Amino acid sequence: MPEPVIVPTAGVRIVIATKPVDFRKGHDGLAAVVQNELGLDPHSGVIVVFRPKRADRVKILTWDGTGLVLAYKRLEDGRFAWPAIHDGVMRLSRAQFEALFEGLDWRRVWGTRVRRPAAAE
Repeated sequence: MPEPVIVPTAGVRIVIATKPVDFRKGHDGLAAVVQNELGLDPHSGVIVVFRPKRADRVKILTWDGTGLVLAYKRLEDGRFAWPAIHDGVMRLSRAQFEALFEGLDWRRVWGTRVRRPAAAE
């Protein structure tokens, strides 16, 4: 199995934005979603996985210290396994992220945690 394009280092936080996003959004649009809707800092090094309505695609946004990096993947066969749709994010382990990126069922890998964004004041 080939290595994912984005290989998280030990200790980096990886989350899935569980609500589908408009995949026409680029770096800045997705960074705005991370900050305004998910309540996270897009420049903190967190890896954010985005899902569209179509289950065969994924976008990944992260800050590498010099700029925002956006990776896009479309599976030729099959679909990505996605968590239930709701507002907020769900944390993934590195092993779960790697399984998801390969199109495998990451839910069979141990350890997930859901966090909903703080209520807007």
